[in-house]
Amino acid sequence: MKLCIALDNPSREENLKLANEIKEFSKDIWLKVGFRSFIRDGREFIDELKNMGYNIFLDLKLYDIPNTMADAAEEIAKMDIDMFNVHASASKRAMKEVMQRLSKFKKRPLVLAVTALTSFTNEEFKKIYGEDIDKKAVEFAKDAYEAGLDGVVCSVWESLKIKEYTSNDFLTLTPGIRPFGESAGDQKRVANLNEAKKNAVDFIVVGRPVYKAEKPKEIIKKIFKEIK
Repeated sequence: MKLCIALDNPSREENLKLANEIKEFSKDIWLKVGFRSFIRDGREFIDELKNMGYNIFLDLKLYDIPNTMADAAEEIAKMDIDMFNVHASASKRAMKEVMQRLSKFKKRPLVLAVTALTSFTNEEFKKIYGEDIDKKAVEFAKDAYEAGLDGVVCSVWESLKIKEYTSNDFLTLTPGIRPFGESAGDQKRVANLNEAKKNAVDFIVVGRPVYKAEKPKEIIKKIFKEIK
């Protein structure tokens, strides 16, 4: 299980300070760059993080018509990003087009499909997608697997079932991790480290418990003790 830290501080300076502070772990952890950081700080920020030795997960959740998604995926690959994501609900055709476009790269990023945002309650999700999360997340994951993607973004609670219907090698990345029982905040389907391990999660994303900590290095060390 690999650890991915979300760089969700309100400023570029705070994010870079954190990245520098935990730089000793750069070969062992991934950094997640989301909408706010990328829109504000752009390609230069990504390059700074890459120069520190980090693997980068660009969390933009692409969702558009197939050709536009493929165009965007190609530009992301040119940035030497290590992993990014798309929405599975954009369709299997869109996901296939993304992977076809990336096939020309000798070294392409890992591509994950978002099944259901971990902020959704089941009632909210069902109102939009017409089915319960646990059922639809598996359907989305099967589409992503058949389209040739590397894995999915899901909650801990869907991970095992998704692997059962796809492959043990099909990656699951799970946001909403509260390592030691911290507050859920705006997430609904959260889990701790032991629950992530039991459900065979490949990547855990930890945000506030690290970037809001007074001593983030100590939190990371505690996490590693649990997952290694």
